[in-house]
Amino acid sequence: MATHAGSEGTVKVGTDAIAEIRTFSIEETADTLDDTSMGDTARTYKASLTTFTGSLDVFWDETDTAGQGALTVGATVTLNLYPEGDTTGDSYLTGSAIVTTRSVSSSHDGLVEMSISVQGTGALTTATV
Repeated sequence: MATHAGSEGTVKVGTDAIAEIRTFSIEETADTLDDTSMGDTARTYKASLTTFTGSLDVFWDETDTAGQGALTVGATVTLNLYPEGDTTGDSYLTGSAIVTTRSVSSSHDGLVEMSISVQGTGALTTATV
C-alpha cells in the first residue's frame, strides 16, 4: 500500500500550475433516491446524481496570472488535482469547476493568503499522468 506526503501535491488550471499552494481538498457526493415500497421492512435507496466541491488555500501571488489569476469568481475552469504529484504514472482528479468564492486575508504578522472555493459542473474523473 502506497502513502504520500501532502507536500508532493499540486493543482493546475488546465496545464498551468497554481503557485504557492498551501492546501487543497475535494469532496464528491451522490444524491440518493428512496425506492422503498409497501411491504418492505427497511428503507432502500438508489444512487442518483453526483457532484463535487473543492477548496484551495494559497499564499497570494499576483504574478501567477495563469494559475491564481485564472480563478476569478464566476470563471469556469478545468481543475486538475494531483495529490501525489504530477510525474508519469501518478493518479490525479480532473473536472470542470466554477469558482464560487475567493477570499483574501492579511495580518500584520503573517503572509497574505487567499482561499478559493469551487463547485463542480459535470463529473469528476480519475486519470493517470
